[in-house]
Amino acid sequence: MKLTEQQWQQRLTEEQYRVTRLKGTEYPFTGQLLHHTADGTYHCICCGAVLFSSDTKFDAGCGWPSFYQALEGRVKYHTDTSHGMQRTEILCSNCDAHLGHVFDDGPAPTGQRYCVNSVSLRFQHETKA
Repeated sequence: MKLTEQQWQQRLTEEQYRVTRLKGTEYPFTGQLLHHTADGTYHCICCGAVLFSSDTKFDAGCGWPSFYQALEGRVKYHTDTSHGMQRTEILCSNCDAHLGHVFDDGPAPTGQRYCVNSVSLRFQHETKA
């Protein structure tokens, strides 16, 4: 999904734009989805692509929603050397929205911690058949 910067600015709130398009970070422990525990899926705020399942969400105590696994093929990875660190940035595979970073200090079964900005996500409740 490709939009101009002006189109993204019109589509997103100022904070959503700052985080997802300018690679910002929301303040820790402030995100609306940090302590969220309902069953469902987490979608990209920019394009609506499904990214994470609530089954993989856990409380890492780091101040941002954390998941131990992304849905297959929904997230892409980029080396981030900003701020004097080397980290792995995670982006929406569909629209390149900045989501956060992934670290190798998560729980089993993957050992990974996808540290995601709440503002980059939209939650959708699981519907019962």
